[in-house]
Amino acid sequence: MKRIISITAILIFTGFMSESFSQAVAVKLWPEGVPGSIENRLYKERNWTTPERNYYASVSDPEIHIFPAPKAVSSGAAVIICPGGGYTRMSWGNEGTSIAEWLNENGITAIILKYRLPSDSIMTDKSTGPLQDAQQAVRIVRRRAAEWGIDPDKIGIMGFSAGGHLASTLATHFNEKVYEPEDAVSARPDFAILIYPVITMTLPDTHKGSRVNLLGENPDTTQVIRFSNQYQVTKETPPAFIVHSTNDKTVPVINSIWFYQALIKNNIIAEMHIFQQGKHGYGLAKGGKTESQWPDLCISWLRNNGYILPL
Repeated sequence: MKRIISITAILIFTGFMSESFSQAVAVKLWPEGVPGSIENRLYKERNWTTPERNYYASVSDPEIHIFPAPKAVSSGAAVIICPGGGYTRMSWGNEGTSIAEWLNENGITAIILKYRLPSDSIMTDKSTGPLQDAQQAVRIVRRRAAEWGIDPDKIGIMGFSAGGHLASTLATHFNEKVYEPEDAVSARPDFAILIYPVITMTLPDTHKGSRVNLLGENPDTTQVIRFSNQYQVTKETPPAFIVHSTNDKTVPVINSIWFYQALIKNNIIAEMHIFQQGKHGYGLAKGGKTESQWPDLCISWLRNNGYILPL
């Protein structure tokens, strides 16, 4: 009897998940025109798939893709996901849709940010283009929270690798005026989830590809410090959950350590997990070693801090 009930529950929940993903909608960030944009008809959005991954690149008309949590299990929380890819592409499947499905399973509305990758071809200031999109995404979600069944005080930002740099930039630069907002709605995320994130732009510890793509080949010191987010943490920075691996040769683990230390120095709630294995780019780390524990640890952190419902 118990087995029949369990199977029935799984089938019902699977139905909820299918419904949630089938109801996903895309909302343009800038329907009236992208601020600071340069018209370039040769700049075309690209999407391609390899045997293991799905990618987007060359985005000029950014969007948020909303995957509502199933109503039966919704906590009211939402997480805006920034896929990684060195600021040259977005790992849409591994660090986007798979993450959205996992969040939905835990009663969290998932919102994937298809952001503009920094480019002099379409931006007057490529260093602020992704931040403009991240700020606007939070503002849109907060404005439309009631419509989408979201608690406006439980909107988080999440990022992987270079997407983690964007997420940590938003967490530390949410008040920076990089465009003219239409109202006073805050762009501050209520929490941040950073998975093997790029944090610093300083050599030799940055991810060099991300630095060049965002700031150029020879950025001045002011820009390097501005976007080295360990230096930008204040007492207004939101709480953060951080994951990294010691053997990450792509983004050195010191990136996360520095950010965590800055959070603690400013008395910000923070939790960090540094795993021995994993290297880089593992997404949910299914089938991994100890790093595969991070999704459950993250849900526990969200629950313990009141962002999602207790068990």
